[in-house]
Amino acid sequence: MPNYMIAQFADIAPVSCPCGQAKRAFATPDNSLATMHVVTIQEDSRTHYHKKMTEIYFVLEGEGHIELDGERHPLKPETAVFIKPGCRHRAVGHLKILNVPIPAFDPDDEWFD
Repeated sequence: MPNYMIAQFADIAPVSCPCGQAKRAFATPDNSLATMHVVTIQEDSRTHYHKKMTEIYFVLEGEGHIELDGERHPLKPETAVFIKPGCRHRAVGHLKILNVPIPAFDPDDEWFD
């Protein structure tokens, strides 16, 4: 097994997530370190949080805002957001983001109030 992974996002099928549609790279059973997602944010994204996972968002396209523990912050291209476990969050607007979950994304670590 090689000591690296390569992902072609054009070849990854999107899946539904609380924020909209996500293409998830490096989400393999043998990788618990980190994953990388390209997420298309939908207007009706749901507020959620994670108990274990930290997320780093990087805005690629669009404008809107992010709600972090009830506070709104503007988003535009080249904005980065560091979201710690327990922080209730959702992005709002027509946005495309790069999301880096650490540790690797776990669907069982998505929580809703």
